[in-house]
Amino acid sequence: MQTVLGANGQIAQELTRELSRGFTRDIRLVSRNPRKVHETDQLFAADLTDAEATAAAVEGSEIVYLTVGLPMDSRLWEEQFPVMMANAIAACEKHGAKLVFFDNTYMYPRTSATQVEETQFAPVGRKAAVRARIATMLLEAMRAGSVEAVIGRAPEFYGPGQTKSLTNSLLFDRIAEGKRPLVPVDAHTRRTLIWTPDARVAAWPSSATPRTRTAGPGTCPSTPSDSRTRR
Repeated sequence: MQTVLGANGQIAQELTRELSRGFTRDIRLVSRNPRKVHETDQLFAADLTDAEATAAAVEGSEIVYLTVGLPMDSRLWEEQFPVMMANAIAACEKHGAKLVFFDNTYMYPRTSATQVEETQFAPVGRKAAVRARIATMLLEAMRAGSVEAVIGRAPEFYGPGQTKSLTNSLLFDRIAEGKRPLVPVDAHTRRTLIWTPDARVAAWPSSATPRTRTAGPGTCPSTPSDSRTRR
């Protein structure tokens, strides 16, 4: 069983499709009101801020993907993200499941320097501080041997479908309409906005399988998986 926590979002849906295409159809989708992507998907309704509900959702899973998102509200992030991360770690530790965490790059320095696994966190703002906090929670659990996990980070996603991104709204959508882009594409914005394509999740299941034994943070590949991710 492979379980997706926070299953209704764009990343979760594309991940679920990729899992079914190349890895397994034994998939459990978890959220407050989960919806099937495939007829064979198992649905499990749970509040991830509830430790017991999260543990129940993870039970029987070999691999768990944490893809949960929240509205862009700093207070909600501060209140709920650390709780959900703590619950996910505890649930995976209890049931012996591997954890794959979909992260962003908010916690990194706001410079044009290349971001790598060794780049030190330098959060600016409340949301960035939350992302640094929850990533550190997982990294510490990994170092302590409490859970086997991998972190995949991507700064922004663009492409078709449900993507809600600055790259689409400020650049590609306007170009498609014959309008001038609103964001200048220089070395800084290129790194920040259009490094990683929409729904490039093919590497995620691979990173969690026994044959790779990956355990650490990293960036998602930047090569589009198919023509659907190109504008």
